[in-house]
Amino acid sequence: MSESRLLQIRESIALAREREADSQRLQNFIEAKLPQLHHAIHLPDEDAAQQLMGFVTSYIERVPDFIQAIQEHCEEAKLEKFSTIFINIIEDYFLSPPELTQKHEDLHALIDEAYLAHRLIEELNDRLMLLCGSPLIPMDMTLSNIIVHDLIGEEFANELDLAVHYSMEMVFNSGDFLTDILADQELFCKHVELQHRDWAKIVEKWPCLAGDSSISLSLSHEPVRLDSSADNETVH
Repeated sequence: MSESRLLQIRESIALAREREADSQRLQNFIEAKLPQLHHAIHLPDEDAAQQLMGFVTSYIERVPDFIQAIQEHCEEAKLEKFSTIFINIIEDYFLSPPELTQKHEDLHALIDEAYLAHRLIEELNDRLMLLCGSPLIPMDMTLSNIIVHDLIGEEFANELDLAVHYSMEMVFNSGDFLTDILADQELFCKHVELQHRDWAKIVEKWPCLAGDSSISLSLSHEPVRLDSSADNETVH
């Protein structure tokens, strides 16, 4: 991970927030989308737009925090060679975004890049669970991603999902990458044993990875609560 690249991402988000304060494009977008949200998404009765605005802003701002937390966790677990390539892809989503994401301005634009980043984490964990029986990092992005998927719209979100799919296929179709993973299954088994301890330490350092929220999502009979940083990261 390049510290300068991570700093660039943080600076781009900070600049976008400054521009949002003047333009309020994201705020206006969210207010217009409120009546169209899926009925399974539960917002508070009061200040719903502000709550959703805070959710989306945190969803964007936590990407560089996640990058750094993932890096630290994987260094501790001796898995840097597996995480580096995905960290580079996430950074590229922000620093060299795909052309299809360049449809908005200011903070509004970064919803797309953040969705790509969080979906990549989700997809990476899913694939490694199938291959090795363990996610790379014990963070469940599914619920937050479902909400943002609905917010940005089915058609466009599906295009972004396809971009993530292509990124994952590019890596996992590499013979060297799969060979390394399968050759180091013992290391991944050890990684599973270390996850409880190591990830708990990471969450202590990055409290944005866990918390409470007034936004929930009903996938069954009971609403599932999202955390205050919009990410529903679960420490397993």
